[in-house]
Amino acid sequence: MEDSKPTFRQFSFTGNGTDLFKIYIINWLLTIVTLGMYYPWAKAALLKYNYSHTFFDGTPFEFHGTGKEIFKGFIKVVLYVLFVYAIIFGLQFLGKPSYMIIGIGVIYLLTFLLIPFAIHGSMRYRSSRSSWRGIHFGYRGNLNELIKLYTMGVLLSIVTIGIYGAWFVNDLRKYIISHLRFGNIKFDYHGQGGAYFWLNVKGFFFTVFSFGIYGFWWAMDRFNFFVENSYAEQDGKSLPIRSTAKGSDFLLLSIVNMLLIVFTIGLALPWVVVRTMKFFVSNIWVEGNFDGNSLIQTEESYKDAAGEDMADYLDLNLI
Repeated sequence: MEDSKPTFRQFSFTGNGTDLFKIYIINWLLTIVTLGMYYPWAKAALLKYNYSHTFFDGTPFEFHGTGKEIFKGFIKVVLYVLFVYAIIFGLQFLGKPSYMIIGIGVIYLLTFLLIPFAIHGSMRYRSSRSSWRGIHFGYRGNLNELIKLYTMGVLLSIVTIGIYGAWFVNDLRKYIISHLRFGNIKFDYHGQGGAYFWLNVKGFFFTVFSFGIYGFWWAMDRFNFFVENSYAEQDGKSLPIRSTAKGSDFLLLSIVNMLLIVFTIGLALPWVVVRTMKFFVSNIWVEGNFDGNSLIQTEESYKDAAGEDMADYLDLNLI
C-alpha cells in the first residue's frame, strides 16, 4: 500500500487597502488630538484588523487584547522614558562630563536589561491574547532563563566582534519558539548558527557585488531559513512549516510598493501594508496531518501589556 501524499494547509491574508486606510485615518487623527495618548487603542484596532483577516485552513485568527490593557503597559513605558530623560537633563544641569558618562552608561545598562523583559512580556501578552477557533496561544518561557541566554549571547557577540551573532539569533529564536504553545500543539525551532552565519556571508558578498540587487534574495533566504526551521507537533505528529517566498517576487513587490509610496506622497501606505502582508502570509504553509478538531484549551489568560509596549518602544521584531 502506497503512502498517502502529504497534506498542505496555507495561511492567507484577506485585508484590503481601503478598509485599512480608514483605520489609519481614524488612528492618526485621534492620536494627534489626544497628543499620543490614543496610541494603545490605535494599536489594538490594527491588531484586531490584521488578525481577523489572517486565515489558516479557512478560519481567521482573533486578537482579544484591548486598548485599555495596552494603555496600562503604555503608561509604564512612558514613565521609563521620562525617567531616562530626567537622568539626562539632571546630569546636564550638574555640568560635569564624568557624571554624564556615568549617566549614559546607566541608561544603556537599563535598556540592555529591559530587552529580555520586553521580549518575555510581549510574548506572554501577545500569545495569550491570540486565538484560532477559540483556542488560545501561550508562552511558557522563564524570564530568568531568558535573561541568562540574552546576556551570554550579547557578551559572546561582543567578544567575537559580531560573529557569534548568528548563533545568538538562532538560540534566542529556539528558546522563544520552543516555549510557545497552541492548545495541545508544541513548537520547536531547528535552525543552526553555522548555517545562518554562512547564509549571511554569502548574502553580504553577493549583495555587494550585485550593487544591492541580491539583497532581495538575501532577505528571502533569511525569511525562508527562519520559517522552514520552525516546526509544530500535535499528538506526536510533526507538522513542518514551509515557505514558497522567492527573491524575484520580493523584488517586484518592493519596486511597486516604493512607486506607490512615492507617487502618492505616502497616502498609499495602507495598500503597501496589505500587499506586503499578503505576500509574506500567503507564502507560508503547514505540512502534515493537522487536526483542528482535536485542539484542547491549555493556556491561561495574561493581560499585562507592558512588555508589548516596551518591545514597540525598543523596535524589537520578535517572531
